[in-house]
Amino acid sequence: MRIFLTGAHGMVGRNLLRHPGFAKHEILSPSHAELDLTSAAQVTSFLQEHKPDFIVNAAGRVGGIQANIKNPVAFLVDNIDINRNVILGAYKAGIKHLLNLGSSCMYPREAPNPLRESLILHGELEPTNEGYALAKIMAQRLCQYVMKEAPGFMYKTLIPCNLYGPYDKFNLENSHLIPAAILKIHNAKYTSSPVEVWGDGEARREFMYVEDLNDCIVRGIENFESLPNLMNVGIGSDYSINEYYKAVAEVVGYSGPFKHDLTKPVGMRKKLVSTKLATEWGWTSKYTLTTGLKRTYDYYLQLEKAK
Repeated sequence: MRIFLTGAHGMVGRNLLRHPGFAKHEILSPSHAELDLTSAAQVTSFLQEHKPDFIVNAAGRVGGIQANIKNPVAFLVDNIDINRNVILGAYKAGIKHLLNLGSSCMYPREAPNPLRESLILHGELEPTNEGYALAKIMAQRLCQYVMKEAPGFMYKTLIPCNLYGPYDKFNLENSHLIPAAILKIHNAKYTSSPVEVWGDGEARREFMYVEDLNDCIVRGIENFESLPNLMNVGIGSDYSINEYYKAVAEVVGYSGPFKHDLTKPVGMRKKLVSTKLATEWGWTSKYTLTTGLKRTYDYYLQLEKAK
């Protein structure tokens, strides 16, 4: 098939391009310089010209708690524009198959865990990333409305839990938990300074190695009719922030102290997605936390060596 991949230069996209099951297709993956997804005119023109058979929508402005708090306007508006342009552009161009990537931050902050797909819009969102979450909910609902309005169109959404892996952002301004922990613990290993952990470290998170998501995406492309219209993608278990830092420390070889900054925001206390639908569909994750962390740290060391 001819597949248009948005977000090809982000973490998910760059790893997906290396996946053998994805690479066997003809892939259209223009850079931002070649195609500005925030421009409806550019997206519409591109889709009308190239007429892909399938779209994987993995684009978006992403970042951790600090970035979301600092730039709420951009996280809301940029993500709304990108998703609106891609989904409506595909609809207008008559492209009937689209796989949209959501986020587990779409779930209400007080929703019972594990988070079932039916809980979206059934409560207040987590304030620290509300703008991003609203944009992702809008995209999922727009896909749903297209399917309701136009029989024959299949616009489906996967909701991955938190992700990590090669091509992640390793800087404290924009990093998510695991790359931030790798960066801080790697530096502390050589400076003997304590590693700072935001909050008390007892909040729980579910992090999945990015290759698990890409395996699910490829399986979804190959079995698109049977794929549920809305489905979580996760590992089915979670760890505390402290446990993640401990696991990273073991991989990095750090045995020094940690200190907790109780003044820092931590977001939701627990965020574990339900994997019931995915299991019934026939997919489960395969990478362990240790394996994923080792591969991610190896990638980080390559970055450091290349500097």
